[in-house]
Amino acid sequence: MDDKLSRSAVIAGVAESDLGKVPGKSSLELQAQAAHAALADAGLSLKDVDGVFAHTDDRFSSLQVAEHLGLTPRYVDSTNVGGMSNIVHIAHAMNAIASGACSVALITYGSTQLSDGSRKSGAVAADRPDTARGQFILPYGHLSPIGYYAMVAQLHAHRYGSTPKDLAEIAVAARRWAQLNPKAYRREPTSIEEVMASPLIADPLRQRDCCLVTDGGGALIVVSAERARDLKSKPVYVQGIAETYAHHYTPFNTADWLDTNVAGTAQRAFDMAGVQREDIDVVQIYDHFTIGVLQSLEELGFCQRGEGGAFVADGALAPGGRFPINTSGGGLSYGHPGMFGIFLVIEAVRQLRGQCGERQLPRHELALCHAPGLVFSGNTTMILGV
Repeated sequence: MDDKLSRSAVIAGVAESDLGKVPGKSSLELQAQAAHAALADAGLSLKDVDGVFAHTDDRFSSLQVAEHLGLTPRYVDSTNVGGMSNIVHIAHAMNAIASGACSVALITYGSTQLSDGSRKSGAVAADRPDTARGQFILPYGHLSPIGYYAMVAQLHAHRYGSTPKDLAEIAVAARRWAQLNPKAYRREPTSIEEVMASPLIADPLRQRDCCLVTDGGGALIVVSAERARDLKSKPVYVQGIAETYAHHYTPFNTADWLDTNVAGTAQRAFDMAGVQREDIDVVQIYDHFTIGVLQSLEELGFCQRGEGGAFVADGALAPGGRFPINTSGGGLSYGHPGMFGIFLVIEAVRQLRGQCGERQLPRHELALCHAPGLVFSGNTTMILGV
């Protein structure tokens, strides 16, 4: 991404659809619901949209969304690189807007994984018999993706001494934030002891170390900074953004599973934004598994490698803590419809606008969103500012 594009684009509208268990609605209907709400948030309508960026389980998802909404866009993008896809779409939309390919970009995601039970087997499309994973991993009973993250957790514990209690701190903090969010799917109290006593899924990860499986959709509206001046919402500028890719879905040839190229990606985003880590007020980290948060905090440079356990201790990430993150409740408690990147952005934008009610952070001028894609296959970091 050209550094000259810093603050050239604005996220002008954000919204989620109904969340949790939403029977009777397809992923397209959830995306449409979120799209209409995001456009209303921006003060725009469908007739203004000329670029559609979407990803679902369909390879041509942007065309599906456009047709469902009755749009004939000038530009579409169906890039799917896992949970980070919608943040990548923001970068693509910035380039498209800067080049004149489109002027109002609609970015969506939706899934009905809870209602259709598609995650119950622990397998995904990449586990088909004609794939490398299907041939060399699945026959041995390795659950995906949790099995990979369980091995990361074991490696981190072996190398640095992190403990199940460290991971439980992350899950409890997420639940405490969810208790302040009326839209969160799981709001009942929990404790470190309860997390550590939940069923073991893939050693050492337990049920409460894993994200929820829910239905839901989300939408973002991206426009140029110039166009945003005429819109009703408080502009949230994309100040820095970067992405890095390493391999296809399975990390067969990864030399060190704790070195995920995140540090380099994050530094490029900080450099583009012209800010430092200590300037960040709002942090949203993809929390598909608790170990992912611990690892990301280290790799993003908020603490040193091996210090993540001490960094998250004593409720540091929870309301009132010294480093609050994932203020919606995150994928661990707010909701997780398969891919969570778009929901990180929705919460970050609302925090920067000061719209989060009980969970509003007192300082909210700069936000960082970070997400991986697939299984360490890529990662992206974005910095937003007002």
